[in-house]
Amino acid sequence: MREINVGLLGCGTVGTGVARLLLGQRELISSRLGAVLNLKRVADLDLTRDRGVRFAEGVLVADARQVVDEPGIDIIVEMIGGEGIARELILRAIANGRHVVTANKALIARHGNELFRAAAARQVDLYFEASVGGCMPIIKTLRESLVGNRISTMTGILNGTCNYILSRITDDGSTFADALAAAQREGYAEADPTLDVEGFDTAHKIAILSALAFGMTINLQDVYIEGISHITPMDIEFANQFGYRIKLLAISKHRGASVEARVHPTMIPFANMLSNVNGTLNAITVSGDAAGDLLLYGRGAGMLPTASAVVSDLVDLARNLLTGVSGRVPGLAFQMAHIRPIPITPIDDISTHYYFRFSALDQPGVLSTISGILGQHGISIQSVQQKGRKTNGTVPVVMLTHRAREAAVKQALGEISALEVVGAKPVLIRIEDDSLVD
Repeated sequence: MREINVGLLGCGTVGTGVARLLLGQRELISSRLGAVLNLKRVADLDLTRDRGVRFAEGVLVADARQVVDEPGIDIIVEMIGGEGIARELILRAIANGRHVVTANKALIARHGNELFRAAAARQVDLYFEASVGGCMPIIKTLRESLVGNRISTMTGILNGTCNYILSRITDDGSTFADALAAAQREGYAEADPTLDVEGFDTAHKIAILSALAFGMTINLQDVYIEGISHITPMDIEFANQFGYRIKLLAISKHRGASVEARVHPTMIPFANMLSNVNGTLNAITVSGDAAGDLLLYGRGAGMLPTASAVVSDLVDLARNLLTGVSGRVPGLAFQMAHIRPIPITPIDDISTHYYFRFSALDQPGVLSTISGILGQHGISIQSVQQKGRKTNGTVPVVMLTHRAREAAVKQALGEISALEVVGAKPVLIRIEDDSLVD
């Protein structure tokens, strides 16, 4: 049986998971592949740590460049992370004619256009299923299963840390700080959680998916990003009263000449399937003109779920090697000649429904003043609630709007914030609900 040699760069959490699957599931994988995936070299700076994996003599080395340059290695798996040495090693592997698998979403989101051009020029493949959604096969779905569809919309929960935190606030009434501390104790959040809770990790993922869905170059810099650190139990309670749950959503919509690509806390109705995705799970809905609506759901992170996606890519590449082909599935789903820049709609130009919460003095005329300013900017109110405990002389006033333009909303809220009868800065949360009347 033919052997296909694999070089693994980085043996941290996910890298160790990849090694465990390749060694522990060797016979199962071979029975499905018709060849042996041989873990020939593993590069990691720490040669002494007990990973619970027993490597043969000489397999574990310290020099990643040695692995990339070693003759006879067919596929390089990059599990180092970051954008510096990982980018250098992947480009070097491509130049050496090696196929590459990575789970590095930040690298793909920021440098993917360069990497895919290099791979196409060298006629090798770069696969990256594990970069988005862990074991949830969204990239394979977009590149292969939906190849006959024009994708219109993608909406997803793509960060397990944020979903866990929002679930704790919703279920337990925890503050953001307490829910974050719980996530850190459970190992779901890093000591510095900024990448997750401020939405950057999710933005990397929706930038990648937008390119795959719409045939556009990867454009991370224009994705609108807003995190969840300002979400309070009060807002979640009000959302519940209106029939909504709050999730950090990645939203991407094809608008013809442009694409909406945005990440922010969003209210979605209880009937929306994503509203019931809780804890650390990920999920995404995709709408295609032929297939209709699809939902993918699963573990978005973790050693073995992510390693499972990496091994899936390895097997796909091994099958290509066995049949002597490359480029069978384009890296970014479209042939390079058909990938073009498509502008991302500025957030000020989007139109949607909104939730506002104002801290207003409990006195006559305040509600009419706020409503008047909103009306001057063309913002129509759908419903109002004015109740709750008085805090520092103010009470919460909550409004849901009909569809409005973001730029007008910002101008109106800026004027309302300047009112003496309004205390804290108004809270804005966008709503995605197809049942609302525009």
